[in-house]
Amino acid sequence: MINASDLKRGLVMKLDDAPCVVLELSQQSPTARGGNTLIKTKFRNLLTGQVLQKTFKSGDRIEEADFNRRKGQFLYAAGDLGVFMDQESYEQYEVGGESYDEISGYLLEGGEVTLGIFNELVVSLEVPQVVELLVTETAPAIKNATATAQTKEAILETGIRVQVPGYLESGEKIKIDTRECRFISRA
Repeated sequence: MINASDLKRGLVMKLDDAPCVVLELSQQSPTARGGNTLIKTKFRNLLTGQVLQKTFKSGDRIEEADFNRRKGQFLYAAGDLGVFMDQESYEQYEVGGESYDEISGYLLEGGEVTLGIFNELVVSLEVPQVVELLVTETAPAIKNATATAQTKEAILETGIRVQVPGYLESGEKIKIDTRECRFISRA
């Protein structure tokens, strides 16, 4: 059990028997008459994917979820599911739904992921902040493309589409920011 005043972003707490990750939080000072500080949280239920809000008093006790983050590896796609391996126990998990769909465009066979495990089930998947992917299709390079904001659409080897600078051509490897799905630089 932890105090509500000890909550921080990324912490996984247990609410209504479900693991919930804290996305945002803010504190509201007590009124002039005293009282407890209020802690307003925004969190995601890792089982349902719902984003909810809840306000706690600073003295409230909250149960931490029995949640582990482990290094994992993407093995292959099987229809709407991805098959992942825990690199510590070599156990394999099939994961589908929203948590897989959100990151599938950044996954190559053998790619690293972080598995979020709750009650022996994978309830969350995280990819590295930056991944390197190959440009498979894009318009020809724009002549005289400089550092100005000339961009064009490119299709990457995993099928996702991103805006890239006009000077890039098919066959080049690029770095992609996975949080915003945007081009960073050539690899």
